Amino acid sequence: MRGSRLVLAAVVIIGGLAAAYHYRNGGFEIKGGDAGAAPPPQQAMPVPVAAVVKKTIPIYLDYSARTEAIRNVTLRAKITGYIESQAVADGSDVQGGDLLYRIDARDYRAELDQAKAQVERDEASLAYLRSNLTRGNELATTGYLDKDSFDQRQSAVRQAEAALAMSRAAVRTAEINLDYTEIRAPFAGQLGRNLAPEGTLVSSTTGTPLNNLVQLSPIYVSFNPSETELADIRKARTKGKVEAEVLLPGDKEPRYRGDLSFINNTVEGNTGTVVARATIDNADLTLLPGQYVRVRLKIRDEPNVMMVPETALGSSQLGKYVYVVGKDDTVEQRLVTLGPTSGDLIGLASGVSEGDQVIAGNLQKIFPGAPVKPMPAGQAQK
Repeated sequence: MRGSRLVLAAVVIIGGLAAAYHYRNGGFEIKGGDAGAAPPPQQAMPVPVAAVVKKTIPIYLDYSARTEAIRNVTLRAKITGYIESQAVADGSDVQGGDLLYRIDARDYRAELDQAKAQVERDEASLAYLRSNLTRGNELATTGYLDKDSFDQRQSAVRQAEAALAMSRAAVRTAEINLDYTEIRAPFAGQLGRNLAPEGTLVSSTTGTPLNNLVQLSPIYVSFNPSETELADIRKARTKGKVEAEVLLPGDKEPRYRGDLSFINNTVEGNTGTVVARATIDNADLTLLPGQYVRVRLKIRDEPNVMMVPETALGSSQLGKYVYVVGKDDTVEQRLVTLGPTSGDLIGLASGVSEGDQVIAGNLQKIFPGAPVKPMPAGQAQK
């Protein structure tokens, strides 16, 4: 007990000495004296900016579409015979008039020779009968030939003339049939898969298919505008050709171009759309019938559109907005109304003016009133 009191007395004495020493060397210093001072200024966030520009841009109507061949025919034989040869390989690109198939022509050459011989025989018979008629005319004039015999000679000449005409027609028929032994391309296009190999007996009565030929250039692109867009399209057509651009899935820029060539005269009652098609140049033959593509029609040019980068556009419960560099390089939020797009730019119908500096990046790191350090887009991303 006595020991505990001695320890406590020692602690009190040491504390008193320390307090006296501190007081003698300047007294006590109260910490936290700057608690009422202003906080340090917020650091400005570097942000990429872009000026609002006024441009004239094309206005497009965009549709899902499908390609169609202008001409797609099944090649068939018009005569009966055996396939002798196929002149071009499957899938070949051919020109109009190119030889595609040959049918055994021996029977048809013989028929042509027979028809020509018949013509020669009829010509000889007609020459004799005409000579006989001339003699009969002289005899009838002198009274040595009765009228009935003279009429018979005239009738024989006319019958021979008719027979000769029929023989000549038979020659033309035989020539046509002989020509049909060579099956040629009716137009420029691309062949499909062969359906009648060499040795196949083809018939004109059953219409044996040989192959199919498809025209690839130009090619149709069919789509279905809604009835609400029909007025804009027709208005554009009154001013001239309506340009059509075709994009493949995944493309951002059009690969093919052409013109709107057809709008149907009725609206589909169950869909509220109308059938339309564009004729597209396909010089490299890369578009095939049946492909799904996108087509867009240029209906007019829109002047004085305020354009900003799409990356400058933000979205909130109040709608679409952009951040603009305001007074003293602070952020201002502007609600906007969207307009047409052109590449990576989007038009704004309201909310901004030409020359405004919109913030095109770091939108998630800033807020209205925040200080920013405007920088060109390339430098801000470094």
